[in-house]
Amino acid sequence: MKPRVVILGAGISGHTAALNLKRKLGNKGEVIVVSPNSNYQWVPSNIWVGTGHMKPEDVYFPLKPVYDKMKIDFKQAKALSIHPEGDAGENKPYVTIEYVSGTDAGKKEKVYYDFLINATGPKLNFEATPGLGPDASGTVSICSYNHADHAWSELSKVIEKMKKGQKQKIVIGLGHGGATCQGAALEYTLNVASLIKDLGLEDMADIRYITNEMFIGDLGMAGAYVKNAGYVAHTKNIISALFYEYGVRWHHQSSVYKVEPGKIYYETYQGEELTMDYDFAMLIPPFSGVGITSVGPNGEDYTDRLFKPNKLMIVDADYESAKKPYHEWSGDDWPKKLQNPTYPNIFAIGIAFAPPHTISKPHTTPSGRPLTPAPPRTGMPSAVMGHATAMNIAEWILEGKPSFKHKASMAEIASICVVSIGYGFRGIAGSMSVYPTIPDYNKYPDFGRDINYTIGEVGVAGHWFKYLMHHLFLYKAKAKPGWWLIPD
Repeated sequence: MKPRVVILGAGISGHTAALNLKRKLGNKGEVIVVSPNSNYQWVPSNIWVGTGHMKPEDVYFPLKPVYDKMKIDFKQAKALSIHPEGDAGENKPYVTIEYVSGTDAGKKEKVYYDFLINATGPKLNFEATPGLGPDASGTVSICSYNHADHAWSELSKVIEKMKKGQKQKIVIGLGHGGATCQGAALEYTLNVASLIKDLGLEDMADIRYITNEMFIGDLGMAGAYVKNAGYVAHTKNIISALFYEYGVRWHHQSSVYKVEPGKIYYETYQGEELTMDYDFAMLIPPFSGVGITSVGPNGEDYTDRLFKPNKLMIVDADYESAKKPYHEWSGDDWPKKLQNPTYPNIFAIGIAFAPPHTISKPHTTPSGRPLTPAPPRTGMPSAVMGHATAMNIAEWILEGKPSFKHKASMAEIASICVVSIGYGFRGIAGSMSVYPTIPDYNKYPDFGRDINYTIGEVGVAGHWFKYLMHHLFLYKAKAKPGWWLIPD
């Protein structure tokens, strides 16, 4: 029987893993993808959906035709439980899944595996902040193409009011003191501000950015020094300059703890409990794991063997390092193989793995609310982790033993971030590459990263690069001819 790799999730990390596994294994292995979503979405372009420059169908496509072409088995279902030791008397590990569509909706099935990759991505944990989210207070999100389309619908209403002479207050940022994706919130802020400026309505808009960052430009990765044209600048100076240029006022060191229609409640680092009114608000929620359980051979609860309390999967990270002082944290704390220490045939990639600690220094408000951005693991890091893990598993299968030749640690890989501002011929972007993703002041005492590879600029080139990436990565995700030549 052919070795079988089961992948839970078909986002950037899971889909990347599936395509690379099948290409490497060919007929020598079986690849199964389990995902409740029938579509793949290129999440970075949700920004443009949220400003009306793209339609939802511009950023997604159906998965099944791609998997049929690649001879990957696709099950539109959600994973309920992992049984890493199988059932009593039968040592065959499996995942219990439940189909979510079609005539099989509600049907449960055991899917046996030799290797398992958890790439489920995050649960959008709106309930962590009372009142947060489209179903509660009326705040919007851009975390999916459906959310982004709804955000544009709501923003359009506000724009129409501004055209009629009604001044509107727009708030964009983070909806919880422990949330991540500051980059997406920042990019959406600048795109909204750019759109309003292009419409000649800047005098009718009061645009605010609210964030849990201790300083603007932290981005959940402790900020970065970047080199450009022989000079070195910090991200806080670059981003604050962009905010000044586009008329955005910011509120950092702010932990949002409750939202009501038209009103945001937050506590500052100094302990002030304040409110902020809004006519339109896009607040990104915190993330958690999706809530898969783990079951032993006799029905025992094995969940704590595979998952942390935040429902993210345990991997080969040094979780004890979180107890050390911040200045003693290092890249060595981060997982190198993304492999569960108890069950070596189980891996977690992208947002699905539990990080050992944050990258930014943790803080709290006087009342104990968090002011600590969670580590960003979306986009390029997710793809690189998916590719590396796929290759490591494929080579394990083909060679009969593990070698782990491919790097998957965020302490050993670079991250590229492109923050678009506007759309079309007049757009610009802030582009930044950081290496390594996790700063290492022992190796790079001056700037925490290799300044020769940590570079950035603001200009037209980055904007066109972002637009090119949209088309290139959708081409790659559709597994079109030569797709594997396009880098992650």
